[in-house]
Amino acid sequence: MILLFDIGNTHTHLGLANQQRVIKQANITTASWFDGTAGKMVEKFVGKAGLEGAAVCSVVPKATPLLVKSVKGIWKLSCLELTPKTLCGVGIDYPKPNTIGPDRLANAVAVAHHFGTPAVVVDFGTAVTFDVVDRAGNYVGGIIAPGLAAMTEYLHEKTALLPKIKIREVKAVVGKNTEQAMLIGAVHGYRGLIRELIRELKRDLKANRLPVVATGGYAQLIAAKMPEISKVDPLLTLEGLRLVWKRNRAANS
Repeated sequence: MILLFDIGNTHTHLGLANQQRVIKQANITTASWFDGTAGKMVEKFVGKAGLEGAAVCSVVPKATPLLVKSVKGIWKLSCLELTPKTLCGVGIDYPKPNTIGPDRLANAVAVAHHFGTPAVVVDFGTAVTFDVVDRAGNYVGGIIAPGLAAMTEYLHEKTALLPKIKIREVKAVVGKNTEQAMLIGAVHGYRGLIRELIRELKRDLKANRLPVVATGGYAQLIAAKMPEISKVDPLLTLEGLRLVWKRNRAANS
């Protein structure tokens, strides 16, 4: 089995994979790397599975060495860190490759492998990010917009009368109360944002057919009424990390 870690700002996504796919997933708080509790939670997640390797993509640099130390201490394994230097599966056509979030590179690898190129990933996390792979198979950049939760929480925090809301599907187009009005702006409005950006990307990439894969916390909700989105895959980042580990292993064997 391969142990996978996708360290985000709020959560660390854990994965266990075999040679074909990710077969198990769970989340722990990223803060747990700093208070020393992460190791026990990861051990419980792995259970009795035999590990042959580990890989990590991280947007929290201070957490990465703590993870690497934990994996080495518990399982006596080295941990492959996804960077532009260890990337396999896509090229990079970007001015400063080291500034690309490793999770975005993992997304690019997975979408190119499973859907061909050109292709786009929309990741609904703290921010909504678009990752673009061109026809030549290169990661060429992307788009970043505020996340759904970030937007609604900002409205709540910066205004006296707007409540904190739980984001969910809404059928109305005209709000009859404050919460409904906010939901319409968030859910319908985000679909409009995503739809327009996909349209512009198709034009820029000169692609009549453009696979668009959604992942992240609100992917299922937003993609539900969007035929422009080809598939929702909550394990996409971990799958990309699995592919990178596998290709590095093959290259070094």
